[in-house]
Amino acid sequence: MVHKKIDTILAFYLSSMIRTLIFAVLPFFMTIPGQSQAVYVTHNGKASFVSNAPLEVIGASSEVLEGAIDLQSRSFAFTIDNSTFKGFNSALQQEHFYENYMEIQDFPRSTFEGKIIGDIDPALTTEQVVRAKGILDIHGVQQERIIKGTVRIQGDTVYVDTQFTVPLEDHNIKIPRVVYQKIAEVIEVTITASLSKK
Repeated sequence: MVHKKIDTILAFYLSSMIRTLIFAVLPFFMTIPGQSQAVYVTHNGKASFVSNAPLEVIGASSEVLEGAIDLQSRSFAFTIDNSTFKGFNSALQQEHFYENYMEIQDFPRSTFEGKIIGDIDPALTTEQVVRAKGILDIHGVQQERIIKGTVRIQGDTVYVDTQFTVPLEDHNIKIPRVVYQKIAEVIEVTITASLSKK
C-alpha cells in the first residue's frame, strides 16, 4: 500500500500523465498542479529495534527502509520488508522472528503513513521537532499513532530521526509463556533516514 504512495509521488515529476504504477494498491498523495513541490524519497533508510527483556537483549536492523515525504502537503509514507531485519543473537532467533512472531509469509511488510502535524520551515537548516500522525501497520494490525521525531533540511536532502515504542499486544504479536522473560512486551524502535529531493 505504501509502495504505491511512494511511486505516485515520483510519477508526478516523471511524467505529465499518471503512468501505470508499480504498486497498484494505494491511494494517491494529493498534489496541487502548477505549484512547486518538495518531495523527498529514500530507498535505504535504517530501521532498528531492541527487545530489552529481563533475561535477554535482542536487537536487529534493516537498511532498506523506503519512504517519501511531501513537504508541501506534509504527507509521508514509509514501508519496510520485514524479512530484511538482520543481527539477531542467533539464526534460530531470526527464524522465530520471521515465522512465529512477524509471520512474514502473511504479513511481509510494516508501514507507517499519514501527515506531519504542524508546519515545517524549509528555510531552516537546524533540526525541527515534528509530530507525525498516521497509521502504523505491523503484523496486519493497524494502529493510529502520533510519533515525535526530528527533521533537518540541508539543500536537497531531508534527514529524519525518530525513536518510539511498539507494544506487541497492540499488533497481536503473541509471545509464548516459555520465553516471556526473554522477549520484551514493548519494543524500542529507531528510524534514521536521509531522503533526496526528486
